[in-house]
Amino acid sequence: MPGHWRRRVRYGRVVAKPRSERFTTAELGKAHLHAMHWGERGQPVVVLAHGGGANAHWWAHVAPDLATSFHVVAFDFRGHGDSDSAETIQPGDFENDLVALLDHLEAPEAALVGHSMGGEVVLRVAASGRAAPRGAVLLDVARGGSARGHRLLRRALTFRHAYKTREEAVDRFRFVPKAAHVEEALRHAIASQSVHRDPDGRWSFKADPAWIDGMPAGPMVEADVTCPVLFLRGAESGLCSDEAAKELVAALPHGKLTTLPRAGHHVHIDAPEAAGREIRRFLHGL
Repeated sequence: MPGHWRRRVRYGRVVAKPRSERFTTAELGKAHLHAMHWGERGQPVVVLAHGGGANAHWWAHVAPDLATSFHVVAFDFRGHGDSDSAETIQPGDFENDLVALLDHLEAPEAALVGHSMGGEVVLRVAASGRAAPRGAVLLDVARGGSARGHRLLRRALTFRHAYKTREEAVDRFRFVPKAAHVEEALRHAIASQSVHRDPDGRWSFKADPAWIDGMPAGPMVEADVTCPVLFLRGAESGLCSDEAAKELVAALPHGKLTTLPRAGHHVHIDAPEAAGREIRRFLHGL
């Protein structure tokens, strides 16, 4: 196990464990969402939004370092992780989840960090005027991939696997698309928090396949995003081309593009140290 991951694991034992909560708001109706908190209340708020099919624990190796300066909150969108699901999930629901969290935190100005689908949600909430983030970080938001590639990815993300034991489910957990440079200790840590026991006694992953129907859709005006935006792209990403990333950043009034080597679509998983460093630098500069 490379030294920097051992250091991060040791550091993770020193800081307080995240505070977990389930909350609801009038906008959510009877549904409850799950969130984890690191750092002191009263510090500037930073919200971490995961990608489709993922959960808040995908940020657990990044959050402690940020929590030395910020109140960091990672949450599960509906149909993901330990949040409630719904009979139907439709476009706009995930944006509603993020706005509900900001209302719950009384922090409309929170800095927003989103990976993949979570980044798309962050972008749309920032453009809508429903929040006033002081800044946003987008990690490899899908842009420029082939239609066939997106169809295959959609199929892989919504295929429901079930296993006889928890150990087998954790062992079989893989990132989709592949994270070619992830360290096994990190993969195992995330996998351990991404499985649950089904009513029939088998074990599966914590994502309702219906989440795919809530993928953000419809028109959006990038010029309406008035806050500073950092776009972190993985140099090896198959879901976000360099050309498409540059086009998106050019459309943002205050956009900046940084491409990280030895990273694919899951930038903060393949290159956690580099991604964490760029996120911290951007947030401290706001």
